[in-house]
Amino acid sequence: MKQKIAVPTDDGITISKHFGQAAYFKVIDLEDGQFRSAEIRKKVIHHHGNPESEGMHPGHQMVESIADCQVLISGGMGSPVYERAIQSGLSVVLTRQQDIDLAIQEYVSGKLKNEPDLVHVH
Repeated sequence: MKQKIAVPTDDGITISKHFGQAAYFKVIDLEDGQFRSAEIRKKVIHHHGNPESEGMHPGHQMVESIADCQVLISGGMGSPVYERAIQSGLSVVLTRQQDIDLAIQEYVSGKLKNEPDLVHVH
């Protein structure tokens, strides 16, 4: 089974504690639970308090940019983008684990704990 996992990050190594403020997504390709490849994708950054420009809300753009992924692992996110991610069909896992590689290993082995208290209500 092929699977793509998106992880918000600023450095490609650690999971961002705030989905909306991370500069990149690290997208990991797995096949039958085995690592195949990874890529870094630049992402839209959402700045709180700024007036929205015309067009799509940044939360929608952030989720759309990982539409080919099945799983999102994040260190925290606001409730609007969390709901958007769930509605788009992503399986969202919120974690205090900061190391991307360890989080992926824990996810594959079924040991990565989802921590829904990391959704920030706006």
